[in-house]
Amino acid sequence: MKKLLLASAATLLATAATAEDVKLGVLLGFTGPIESMAVNMGAGAELAIEEVNAAGTFMDGATVVPVRADSTCIDAAAATAAAERLITAEGVAGIMGAACSGVTGAVLQNVARANGIVMISPSATSPALSEAEDDGLFFRTAPSDARQGEIIAGIIMDKGIDNVALTYTNNDYGKGLADSFQNAYEALGGTVTISAAHEDDKADYSAEVGALAAAGGGILVVAGYADRGGAGIVRASLDTGAFDTFFFPDGMVSDGTTGKFGDEVDGSMGTLPGSDSPGAEKFAEVVGDAFDPTSIFAGESYDATAILLMAMQAAGSTDPRVYKDKIMEVANGPGEEIMPGELGKAMEILAGGGDVDYVGATAVEFLDNGDSAGSFREVVVEGGEFDTVGFH
Repeated sequence: MKKLLLASAATLLATAATAEDVKLGVLLGFTGPIESMAVNMGAGAELAIEEVNAAGTFMDGATVVPVRADSTCIDAAAATAAAERLITAEGVAGIMGAACSGVTGAVLQNVARANGIVMISPSATSPALSEAEDDGLFFRTAPSDARQGEIIAGIIMDKGIDNVALTYTNNDYGKGLADSFQNAYEALGGTVTISAAHEDDKADYSAEVGALAAAGGGILVVAGYADRGGAGIVRASLDTGAFDTFFFPDGMVSDGTTGKFGDEVDGSMGTLPGSDSPGAEKFAEVVGDAFDPTSIFAGESYDATAILLMAMQAAGSTDPRVYKDKIMEVANGPGEEIMPGELGKAMEILAGGGDVDYVGATAVEFLDNGDSAGSFREVVVEGGEFDTVGFH
């Protein structure tokens, strides 16, 4: 492991936080290819903060202040600059984020490790992050795409579809998921007729769709983004009649997709992280009508935020070099199980020296490398909306 900087700005500012003000970074793709998802992700994170503040039991009465920053999802330089501002200008004690895999890796290596800042991502799913050098600073509440690829392969084969065309956004997320799916699908006896990358933000995807159609397949798997190239691929496929049924991995399962295509994509399938645990039901109760509690990565964002704050409470410190060692303890137990809506109770237990086992909205359980063991929700498009049909 590399030594942390002797006097990083993060450490100086975090330890200087008063009992009334502890800042927490919320670094998500508020613009870019997942901006429709980021709305409820940010709301989930801030719901956890509001709950902790309302209880008044965090760090002897300290107030947690969320500080939003835009990772853009796809611009590593912009994401790195945003993270640096959170640390040096705002003095955040930790970062809930980033959102997309490529920028998350850039922030981890160029900013978080250099400044000794803990990051918990709710949605960076690239398998490559499982092996990243992180100095014990990086965790994620969304499961790896190594697992999602296996789930998708199983669902498609169970439908009797033994050949598919595959397209993926040309970045860490898309390539990692595409490789994971193809390996799993072919191991089950399926055939990928073509695996082709696509770039985001093109005006015309007819050439890409022409190549996919020429290769053929029972359905088209679109490992892309709902607000960028993935949507362009779907639009061109529908307009040309190349494909009318799709499989949408998590980057495509959003209101952005159903808002654009509605019942044009009825019968299409998808997967996203999610569980039918008691915690998921409790999360829905806590959210009420504030936002859609089933929206992608909203529960993971709530959980990531809650774990960061519980780890600080357990350590009695907002210094990430101190509380990072408490992340696993509060998330995995042993201890009293903590559901959504019980963050105040958790803070009281931890302040008294007790142990908690955070279940949260997504049945959090960290593996040794900081990955979430996780589970996935299977959805289909019916009447122009995503409906849940099972869990894996």
